[in-house]
Amino acid sequence: MTLAKNQKSPLSRLYKKVSKKRSESSRNLEDEARTSSSSSGSNSLNVDELRAVFDYMDANSDGKISGEELQSCVSLLGGALSSREAEEVVKISDVDGDGFIDFGEFLKLMEGEDGNDEERRKELRVAFGMYVMEGEEFITAASLRRTLSRLGESCTVDACKVMIRGFDQNDDGVLSFEEFVLMMR
Repeated sequence: MTLAKNQKSPLSRLYKKVSKKRSESSRNLEDEARTSSSSSGSNSLNVDELRAVFDYMDANSDGKISGEELQSCVSLLGGALSSREAEEVVKISDVDGDGFIDFGEFLKLMEGEDGNDEERRKELRVAFGMYVMEGEEFITAASLRRTLSRLGESCTVDACKVMIRGFDQNDDGVLSFEEFVLMMR
């Protein structure tokens, strides 16, 4: 989906709502991430938007995401993640072995630099589950609106239909898991 220059994505609007004062070191890490992302020439995710998501998940603002914080965030979004599953996601993503996901590890996880496609698909399946309504196998405009609403974003069903249309490859008006995977690349 392509947004006009002056139009902000729901995630960037969320960023403004949940952004907190960051330390100079976290700003330096973000600058390094921007530099490495722009120099790689890939279609990397927006670092500011990823920072907003990270800050939202980091409930105690310690600069790290714990398994408990991950589980809580998934639950808030309407998904279900056992404490064992949450700890497993943290363990897989924890490069430095401290038992948490720091912002650098979060960036690598979101950009798919972990090199493990099977794990990436599992993580995407969890994320996909946050957007689908119980008993359904796809993201509808209504389920997208519900999830955005839980994140504090007001969005009409029609606006959600436009967002879905940007990634709906078979024009059925919904996003399947495979379309969601393509969107997240």
